[in-house]
Amino acid sequence: QVQVVESGGGLVQPGGSLRLSCAASGSIFRRYLMGWHRQVPGKQRELVAAITSGGSTNYADSVKGRFTISRDNAKNTVYLQMNSLKPEDTAVYYCQSKLGSLDYWGQGTQVTVSS
Repeated sequence: QVQVVESGGGLVQPGGSLRLSCAASGSIFRRYLMGWHRQVPGKQRELVAAITSGGSTNYADSVKGRFTISRDNAKNTVYLQMNSLKPEDTAVYYCQSKLGSLDYWGQGTQVTVSS
């Protein structure tokens, strides 16, 4: 069983920045596909950004150029740097750790963008 724990959420003004962190347990973290997703009430969860074991990344069109996903395999941690935040980025952000049929999720961290 892999434990996935997000941190770094909070309240930020429009145009501001936040960095989310996701720590995952296990000795094979480097092999996992890691992703950040977000969800607002009444809407489906959507993929924000993902990074493969080899470091390839992909982003939702709505966050390209503003968000950056990265990973530190030595720390079993993946990050989501969020810049130029907008009110529409407000959501609960979830971290996913996936390897084949193994699929683990964190409990989520709230990000609120508001003045």
